[in-house]
Amino acid sequence: MNAFTIKDLENLTGIKAHTIRIWEQRYTFLKPQRTDTNIRYYSNDELKMILNIALLNKYGFKISHIDRMSADEIKQKTFSLVNSQAQQERVINELIQYMIDLNLDQFEVVLDNYISIKGVERTIINIIFPFMERIGILWITNHINPAQEHLVTNIIRQKLIVGIESANPHIRLERTAMLFLPEGEHHELGLLFMYFLLKTRGIQVLYLGASVPMADLQYIVQLKKPNAIYTHLSSVASNFNLEKFLNAVGARFSGTNVVISGQIIKTYKKALPDNVHVKKTLQEVLETITVL
Repeated sequence: MNAFTIKDLENLTGIKAHTIRIWEQRYTFLKPQRTDTNIRYYSNDELKMILNIALLNKYGFKISHIDRMSADEIKQKTFSLVNSQAQQERVINELIQYMIDLNLDQFEVVLDNYISIKGVERTIINIIFPFMERIGILWITNHINPAQEHLVTNIIRQKLIVGIESANPHIRLERTAMLFLPEGEHHELGLLFMYFLLKTRGIQVLYLGASVPMADLQYIVQLKKPNAIYTHLSSVASNFNLEKFLNAVGARFSGTNVVISGQIIKTYKKALPDNVHVKKTLQEVLETITVL
């Protein structure tokens, strides 16, 4: 069983920690346990419950009304939501729940069903990317088992690769982007997502993959002279120095635009080299593609 903190619940549901504490005091659906040092922690079932409760509350159901429902009723009500954004969030919640339970068959069924209806790109943008954003903090804090992470990300990785291989752009631009992850970074999903988006828009991609030494990257950049360099930082090694990395890529590739996105970069506040551009949201990443 996983043990989730109140901060994990806040990150995964969007419900502030102080609101969750109020709900615990007033209602019966959450009964956290406490550590020897009196810190709250929550079980798999409680996380799954609050995901559904938060979704219903966001789309019009009063908490006092939800509190009188059974767990099955709460789950059924999430399927009755007709708002398209609510339906997307329900699918993301399902993926989180199946990940927690290691129900890999159902995890893949949910993805395949959405792909069959909406296509690969909309599945990536509407479902996979938001899913990655929401669980990314759990990877960083080690609040999910590594086995859960590896099994789930490998399923998503397969879907992304199929999408990349089947992408057939109508136009081909005389633009090249080089994609890589720095040494110690092995989470490729964000990078593969960008690969798919770039390829579908006719931009040539040089994909170096995970854990690329800076010297190797510099050699390829000098040889191929890409128009842009892109990396996505999800969960780097403990000895990774973000400021040093940003300054290094800025100096070594001063004549090339370097674009960086990912969970780790979101809170970075220091000045950036002129050629290094941080993208903190999916919308900013998508806008970047149009100007590469």
